[in-house]
Amino acid sequence: MSRIRAAFHDPDGARYGLPTFWWRGAPDGYATTRQLRARGLRPGGQPVAAQVMWAGIGGTRVAYLYRIDLARPKRTATPAQRRAIRAALRARRTCITCGTTCSYYIPRSLGECLTCADL
Repeated sequence: MSRIRAAFHDPDGARYGLPTFWWRGAPDGYATTRQLRARGLRPGGQPVAAQVMWAGIGGTRVAYLYRIDLARPKRTATPAQRRAIRAALRARRTCITCGTTCSYYIPRSLGECLTCADL
């Protein structure tokens, strides 16, 4: 075990307050939020169970880990929420000057489509 790995090896949590593992050294049963999301899960309100620490650019980096067995399934948007999202995205593509719906999102710095901004 290298010195850097040894510095971040604290499975009891005595040094860092949480069970701490080095990069790629966490045991099975723990996952980050991104790893949970890839499995279709979310933390579901559970507290952070452990952490992974590594020496990165700018100092020590930390990733928090959650228990997979306590994770809950991801929530899906309701049909009304999906309609609201579609309407909001369509509004971002609609020019307030000429009223056309563009195939791109209108830059907020211009506030109108590129054709109207050129005039």
